Amino acid sequence: MSAQLLAVQIDRASPVPLYHQLAEQLSAAVADGTLQPGDPFENEVALSARLQLSRPTVRRAIRELVDQGLLVRRRGVGTHVAGRMVHRRLKLSSLYDDLAREGRDPRTTILEHEIREDERAAIALDLPPDTPLLSIVRVRSAGDSPLAILHNWLPPAYSDLTREDLETSGLYALLRDRGGRPVVAHQSVGARMPTATERRHLKIRGSHPLLTMTRSAFDAGGNAVEFGDHCYRAQDYTVDLMVDER
Repeated sequence: MSAQLLAVQIDRASPVPLYHQLAEQLSAAVADGTLQPGDPFENEVALSARLQLSRPTVRRAIRELVDQGLLVRRRGVGTHVAGRMVHRRLKLSSLYDDLAREGRDPRTTILEHEIREDERAAIALDLPPDTPLLSIVRVRSAGDSPLAILHNWLPPAYSDLTREDLETSGLYALLRDRGGRPVVAHQSVGARMPTATERRHLKIRGSHPLLTMTRSAFDAGGNAVEFGDHCYRAQDYTVDLMVDER
């Protein structure tokens, strides 16, 4: 199979670096399905000549996509589009929304839905330790493939969320419907080995680790919106972040 020649527009008058313009358009082609998993990717020399860009510029753009897990380079084989994974930028978004946007058929299995106290979660939300919180635990899947176990605690303002709500919509969409619009959060990303229960729910075999993420989110008035403690199948998930030195 020959590599697809993508239509790329480079604006040399723009203050945006040329490599970044190219990387963004290549990334978008993967995200919208123009480039499919396994597709061969145009080689660096040909792409450089076609777009009249220097090879270091093209190489840097391709390296960004490799670092994001969007492209795979193998000696003797060339560069190909990586297998489909869930790619999320480090922002206040919902996995449900990300999957729906990619046409991945998001599904939810509710493991827990109850009002209870949790000192750790309450402190993370800057609430009194004895505050009754809605504790919800869900398995989020793309079709029949489980991707993550999501444990969230919600303050009393959002305790009316039902199991049925959570099975048919993303948490952040439900919060927005109730006026909960998180605008700032403290988020930590880590990794660990799964427990036996997590292995069972996420269908993990072997010694694959989990990607973990905790997040405390607040609205514009500083009011608590949600505390999440999530774990993801690391082999199916990446987090993309942009570091701005301005």
